Amino acid sequence: MANNAVMQFADRAFLSRESLASLEASLPASMLALLTLGFFQSIVAYSGTFVAQYHGAGDSAMARASARAGGVIALASSAIALIAIPPGLWMLDAIGAPPEVLSRERSYFIWMMAGGFFLLAQMAAVSYFTGIGSTKIVYRVNLAGNLLNIVLDPFFIFEDFRIPLGNESAIRLSGLGLGISGAAAATIVSMAFQWAFLAYLMRKHKAPEIPPREMRGLIAKILRFGVPSGLYSSINVLSFTIFVFFTGKAGDLAFAVSNACFGVNYLLIAPIEGFAIGAQTLVGHARGRGDEGEARRLGLLTVALSVLFAAILSAAVLAAHRPIISMFIGEGFENAAEFHSLGFVLFALMAAWQVFDAADVTLSGALKGAGDTKFVFWWMLGVAFGLWLPLVWLVSATLNTMPWLWSTMIFYVAVMCAGSLARWTRGSWKKISVIEINGKSKEIIEQ
Repeated sequence: MANNAVMQFADRAFLSRESLASLEASLPASMLALLTLGFFQSIVAYSGTFVAQYHGAGDSAMARASARAGGVIALASSAIALIAIPPGLWMLDAIGAPPEVLSRERSYFIWMMAGGFFLLAQMAAVSYFTGIGSTKIVYRVNLAGNLLNIVLDPFFIFEDFRIPLGNESAIRLSGLGLGISGAAAATIVSMAFQWAFLAYLMRKHKAPEIPPREMRGLIAKILRFGVPSGLYSSINVLSFTIFVFFTGKAGDLAFAVSNACFGVNYLLIAPIEGFAIGAQTLVGHARGRGDEGEARRLGLLTVALSVLFAAILSAAVLAAHRPIISMFIGEGFENAAEFHSLGFVLFALMAAWQVFDAADVTLSGALKGAGDTKFVFWWMLGVAFGLWLPLVWLVSATLNTMPWLWSTMIFYVAVMCAGSLARWTRGSWKKISVIEINGKSKEIIEQ
């Protein structure tokens, strides 16, 4: 997950050198693309919970079938996602960013949506290996894909660029000069590489085929639990996208600083999402074995580790804030001092919410691994649109400064964390059955 964050971070760091308009456009456009693709990604990813539970139950055939079902859902979803391109472009036009920013937003959005298949297919392959606990394979393939992305970014983005060799010497190379479209193209190529590599490795994990009727039933079950998980991701992205557009009203410089800091924030939260996937997988394994006590213990242990990890990373970012922020400032930028000053304040606020966010994200992963997907969706919907965004609107209408807007995030994630922790400790998820064990299925209760 950290590798995926590095890909986004590298894109924005290179785009900041291309133009301030590209940096401003990158976050809104990517968030809008994720609003659709994230929904389907989460459904595809939920096949990993089925893989984990069947793996825990010792049913390798159904674990492999769950991965194939995820691939079928990825293919169908990528076709559906293409239909969302015109409404997405209309939405960008309606928001009304400055022309130089809007044109870049439209280009980035089209590229990401057109390449949606590779993002979704990569997720299906990743979900299989994480579901069986082979996360080192995922790490190595992602590392190779991200190195490819970093190599391709300057070649795709700039018309010409320099590779420093030390001693103030450098090699000057010609590129494609695609700008922000080049950043999207590099990401898609890297995702395609990762998917192809993982799909090749999956061929070695052979298992008996299951009848078509049983496969259709498995797909239906993945959709039953996966759609609420997808809606959870969409509500998360939608609420955050609305928040980003509110921050755009705080001024061009403040918006650019905010986008840069959110790039760093994603670099921090992505490993925490890895802990969430770990919790989802371990809880799935334990539930597949029918060991509810072990599922509860592993869920809480993973939360503790993710909180500790978030605290360490946040402290490291605060300590190294100046060189990190400098990566987003081009040569000769007149407002560098103001950029640095505001960036440090936003980093401090970000550190304050990271601990709560780490706990909530990991708890949500544990709940998904237990099948409690409806709760995570409804809780996210209620808190985001019932509490947080009304508060953001009020702050934007009265104070309208970036530090005050970012401060609302602390309240939001603290409330989310409290609700998720209460749900996990109460143990309602123990009554939910995701898979058949030994040919028998518990009644799936309404969550």
